[in-house]
Amino acid sequence: MLYLASKSPRRLELLRQIGVEPGVLDVDVPEIRLPGESAADYVSRVAREKAGAGLLRVLGSPSACVLGADTEVLLDDEVLGKPADAAAAFAMLSRLAGRTHRVLSVVWLLDGGRELRAQSLSEVRFAALDEARIERYVATSEWRGKAGGYAIQGRAAAFIEHLSGSYSGVMGLPLCETAGLLRAMGVRA
Repeated sequence: MLYLASKSPRRLELLRQIGVEPGVLDVDVPEIRLPGESAADYVSRVAREKAGAGLLRVLGSPSACVLGADTEVLLDDEVLGKPADAAAAFAMLSRLAGRTHRVLSVVWLLDGGRELRAQSLSEVRFAALDEARIERYVATSEWRGKAGGYAIQGRAAAFIEHLSGSYSGVMGLPLCETAGLLRAMGVRA
């Protein structure tokens, strides 16, 4: 039985898109970058901790397989994370405007004896955005709970001049890489 260790409705929607219907585990893992930790190590660690926390909750099921993922927006080596409020969302989007940033998604798949990992790194270039356009977007509240303060699958799609990489990875779960992990673990996808 596959379980998704995530509160993200987008990840669940993406798994369903490839024909997978997981159980959902509500795990609470602190998303705090450690001093000296690289952005890539941070994203991988958080994804692994989510999968591990989920696996601990279903240890009684010998066929349990748990997927944990994390996606972060990286501007230079800074992890932008999820904005705490509208002002933080405005500030993040202002920094992304007219620039290229990276979006890193890491997926871990664990069962009682195996651990598999995949990652997707995408580059996203935003158009130049004036303050009024950013303010209108922030007023929609679409930025809430989104790394970098935007949702590529929503209104922010109009901000994106170029995407190199995985659209689903920018959404929060790179489907090609995830499907490969699921097949390697014996889960039909």
